[in-house]
Amino acid sequence: MNATSVDVKDMLEAESGLNLVFGTNLFVGREPASPSDCVTIFDTFGMPPQLTFNASERYEKPAIQIRVRNTSYKEGWEMIQNIQCVLHGRAQESWNNTLYSVIYCSSGPAMLDWDDNGRVRFVINFNVQRR
Repeated sequence: MNATSVDVKDMLEAESGLNLVFGTNLFVGREPASPSDCVTIFDTFGMPPQLTFNASERYEKPAIQIRVRNTSYKEGWEMIQNIQCVLHGRAQESWNNTLYSVIYCSSGPAMLDWDDNGRVRFVINFNVQRR
C-alpha cells in the first residue's frame, strides 16, 4: 500500500481544473525552493488502525497535510479552497489498489505564514479511512 500522500497526489493530478503536475508544481514530502507557486502533500499523524474480527476489513486511518505556496495571496487561497472542494467528502474510490472509504477535511484552510521570499503558505488537513 502506498503512502497516503502518493495516492492523494494522483487524485489531485487527475483533477484537470487544478492544473497540477507531479514534479512540476505538485510535490510529496518535501517542498522545493522553486517553483514559487506549488502544492506539497505531507503524511502526518492519523488515528490508530481499526481492529475488527475480520482481517480483510482492517481500516487504516492516516492523515495528510497539504501546503499551498504562492506569490499571490488571492491565488494561493483559491488553490487551497479548490483542493478542499476536490478532496472533502470523497468516498468509496480505489486508487493504486487501495480503497478510500472516506476523505474529510479535519482543519483548515488556514494561512500558515509568509516565507523568507515573500510567498504566502496555506495549509489544510485531511483525515482518511482506507483499506
